[in-house]
Amino acid sequence: MSDLQKQVQEAADRLVESGEERGLQVAVYRDGEQIVDVVAGVADPETGRPVTADTPFYNFSIGKGATSAVAHVLAERGLFGYDTPVAELWPEFARHGKERVTVRHVLSHTAGVPGVPLDTTPEDVCDWGKMVAALEDAELWWEPGTKMGYHAYTFGFLVGEIVRRVTGKPISQVLREDVAGPLGVAGELYFGMPQQEHARLARLEDAPVDMSAWGEMPADLPMLKAGPMTLMPNAELGSRPDYLSADIPAGGKTSARAVARLYAALLGEVDGVRLITRERLREVTAVAASGADEVFGMPSAWGLGFNIGRPGSTPEQTPTVFGVGGAGGSTAWADTATGTTFALTKNRLTNDFAAAELISGIVTASH
Repeated sequence: MSDLQKQVQEAADRLVESGEERGLQVAVYRDGEQIVDVVAGVADPETGRPVTADTPFYNFSIGKGATSAVAHVLAERGLFGYDTPVAELWPEFARHGKERVTVRHVLSHTAGVPGVPLDTTPEDVCDWGKMVAALEDAELWWEPGTKMGYHAYTFGFLVGEIVRRVTGKPISQVLREDVAGPLGVAGELYFGMPQQEHARLARLEDAPVDMSAWGEMPADLPMLKAGPMTLMPNAELGSRPDYLSADIPAGGKTSARAVARLYAALLGEVDGVRLITRERLREVTAVAASGADEVFGMPSAWGLGFNIGRPGSTPEQTPTVFGVGGAGGSTAWADTATGTTFALTKNRLTNDFAAAELISGIVTASH
């Protein structure tokens, strides 16, 4: 056992023993080779089923990294360019001034359509046709490319419909055939997950939240206009059978090692598989938009489909890191400077990235 594997295992075990976490996985790749493969705790507290390396977790937003990877693989094949207007691929999207939205705007969260209708239900989110129709009817919040705001749900459906238009296949099938399959992780990385596979998932639970710490949220907060409270990430939502089976590429079901392996194949070669060229990697990971997020208010920087900067740091401090974290505290990222990829998945949904910051700190200190 390597010293790094031992350090990460001990840290993960402490998080579980303290009660801060219930079950988690950590995977680290460096230069295409897995160097950390850690599991701790239980996937299902009721049965005592332990977390194993191949246990899939429902992860809010980590799946966006896989969504973006699919887009870049198709761009690599010449099916569209980043400056291709979305309406050129999807003509019905052109309503209400959206004909100016490009694939680059979508990937950099500058498209100007960050919200879903406030009467959208979880059942609606599971209905691809209904969500696509809502995007076609959507009005712009800002002129495309002039502002940036996190497209929490809409990102997945925008990219997913572009993928469907150019391939004739649902994005879950393209993920399986062109990304997860070649990487050998088709059984650990999904958008829509077949119902017969659901029993393998880790069971989510919500960590207690002190709502008083949040204070009174102003009624005009843009975040509250981007979607109804019934779609806010929590264990109940992420455990619904319809939600798990549906193609919702704003999130995903994945093990840590599957998503860490995907990022490793974006950086370079993994067992003979490389997803994109070095030239494309440079374009994808360059800052495409930065500033105050129009939806959530905090400063942010985006490349093409990936947040720039490691959780717990700023884009200026860690400009070579790109990835996507998710509500609940799971995260995945890659560092072009060190050839390292990191993923932490967990089933206790917290409102911070404390576990990921702690363990990624151990990993980054090991360079």
